[in-house]
Amino acid sequence: MKIVTDTSTLFSPSEGKELGITVLPLNVGIKGKTYKEFVDMHAPEFIRLIKEGNVPTSSQPSVGETLEVFENTDEDIVVISMADGLSGTYQSNVGVKNSLDKNDHIHIINTKTLCGPHRYMVKKAIQMKKDGCTTLEMVAEMERLANSHKSFLIPSDFDFLSRGGRLTPLAAKIAGLIKIVPVMTQTKDGKKLESAGIKRTMKKAVEEAISQFKAMGVNEKHLITVSHACVEEEAKKVVKQIKEAFVNTEIELIHLSCAFVTQGGPGCIAIQVIEK
Repeated sequence: MKIVTDTSTLFSPSEGKELGITVLPLNVGIKGKTYKEFVDMHAPEFIRLIKEGNVPTSSQPSVGETLEVFENTDEDIVVISMADGLSGTYQSNVGVKNSLDKNDHIHIINTKTLCGPHRYMVKKAIQMKKDGCTTLEMVAEMERLANSHKSFLIPSDFDFLSRGGRLTPLAAKIAGLIKIVPVMTQTKDGKKLESAGIKRTMKKAVEEAISQFKAMGVNEKHLITVSHACVEEEAKKVVKQIKEAFVNTEIELIHLSCAFVTQGGPGCIAIQVIEK
């Protein structure tokens, strides 16, 4: 059995090799050039280029790379893809699978999530493979986990939300002037982001996520992840605040990759939870 995923997991391709999986890199564009994240471009340099006034873009792994992975084996392939709708990656995987004459061995999972929960799902799949689970058992578990998570995005740069159509330019400008903090979350189908509230401070924004996690019944059977775009000290404060609310729940701190900086902007923080 072969496990394939993408850098939404915040694993690099080289880390994937160490873990015994294939990690296809998402692509980012800036200053007229395209780069594979974690390979040709890393978040600190990417953010520096953004702060110089360059507008970033992102896109799914190349079709050619995906085809090469799918073609070169007859063993079962479990593809654990980031959320359909938030990226073209899932649809691209489906398209490549459908282009092959023999494709019954390829199983593509829409995780309906990204980053922290996506990373956990891949870790779980790796452990299941080590434990000798069948392909169908792994697919069933991935589908269960795909319906057990919740995500919040707290951006620090309103221009990125405006550019992505998540706030109007006027609303973004006013929000920046009066220093309010929007809290974004995924729609029920997982395909888009919508507002989960407007707060006056980061602390209040985190309180909103905590409140919704408590309503979900989050406990020691869950994993909470805090991912950030090169604002580690701020992210550590968020972790501390969450730990005070969920004493027995595991919390993981992760650095976001270039592709997600294009969505939330430099300094954004994602707070996510998933059942273990």
